[in-house]
Amino acid sequence: MSEQGGLRRTLGTGDAVVIGLGSMVGAGIFTAPAPAARAAGSGLLAGLALAAVVAYCNAMSSARLAALYPASGGTYVYGRERLGEFWGHLAGWAFVVGKTASCAAMALTVGAYVWPGHERAVAVGAVVALTAVNYRGVRRSVRVTRVTVAVVLAVLAAVVVACLGGGGGGEAGRSPGPAVTPGGVLEAAGLLFFAFAGYARIATLGEEVRDPARTIPRAVPVALGLALVVYAVVTVAVLSVLGAGGLAGSAAPLADAVRAAGAGWLAPVVRVGAAVAALGSLLALILGVSRTTLAMARDRHLPGALAAVHPQFHVPHRAEVAVGVVVAVVAATVDLRGAIGFSSFGVLLYYAIANASAWTLNRTAAARVLPGVGLLGCLVLAFALPAVPVAVGSAVVLAGALVYGIRRTLET
Repeated sequence: MSEQGGLRRTLGTGDAVVIGLGSMVGAGIFTAPAPAARAAGSGLLAGLALAAVVAYCNAMSSARLAALYPASGGTYVYGRERLGEFWGHLAGWAFVVGKTASCAAMALTVGAYVWPGHERAVAVGAVVALTAVNYRGVRRSVRVTRVTVAVVLAVLAAVVVACLGGGGGGEAGRSPGPAVTPGGVLEAAGLLFFAFAGYARIATLGEEVRDPARTIPRAVPVALGLALVVYAVVTVAVLSVLGAGGLAGSAAPLADAVRAAGAGWLAPVVRVGAAVAALGSLLALILGVSRTTLAMARDRHLPGALAAVHPQFHVPHRAEVAVGVVVAVVAATVDLRGAIGFSSFGVLLYYAIANASAWTLNRTAAARVLPGVGLLGCLVLAFALPAVPVAVGSAVVLAGALVYGIRRTLET
């Protein structure tokens, strides 16, 4: 795409890695392990490994496609170009709806840690503030993300040191947790996938990356690999003091882990780290959703006014404001405790379309192994999630298909 009327390519490999890390090493590490442990018990690490394998396949498929189609929109663009307009629409719909719910969940997480009892007011304020940051340009967003990633990694390092050096968690540490079942491990993997889905942000910002054919394939696996190491080390450290049972029953697992390890003074620091992590995730999520909204608006799958790019800041300013308003309204009015499952369902379907798109790039069996595994893994994990998120997510995806059909009927 020509630079005229488009977004500005200012992001290098390091910037792209930071954005991916800011999305993945966010509030998920402070919240996702507990519901995953309730599902898998001591099979939690197996669930984490399975989620990582599916995420790796998705990442490689997304990186190859992003190098060929370096435009904003991610899998919305890939599905449209490789599979047809309907599949592109469905991918974009699943991403925007699922990630909007995820944005609201991250905003409410900020509120819960910063000012318990006033979560919604803080959530709305956080959405407004971060929308303003994004409005001023993607470079400002990268600078803020660098700070949040540094703070969160420092807090997580302190948690690991405290847990591994604390001598165990007493009775809680001996709690075995729920029985391990194949279904439980699959459900845990689906829930933990929520934490790894952030590498999509690199692909959805493809129109703002310098030399995307080289930068994106380099940045995606680096960001994913670093995030996996962080999640694995933190999960092992927390399990060493809480055990699977203690982790499954915890509302704030990392804070409970440092208390059990005899480092209660660190709990307030963990709360601050969780709030900063949620802010970083929210910032990156708003970036990704607004860029996909921009791409869909360009193709008239959403109102065309949302395709405007600010002449000074070179950002999709109307799309960003629209996303910010919707997220603020949702955060102020809706209980999103099930948002992890709902978001995971939508994003897993989104990546299923990405893998199906990558499948069409090569005709050899060897080249189709990763997208094939990714496609199958996404579908299995999506429908292994709890029944309510699956039912609601399926209804939302069906609504998206109906919207497409109605629009095409009106056009003809």
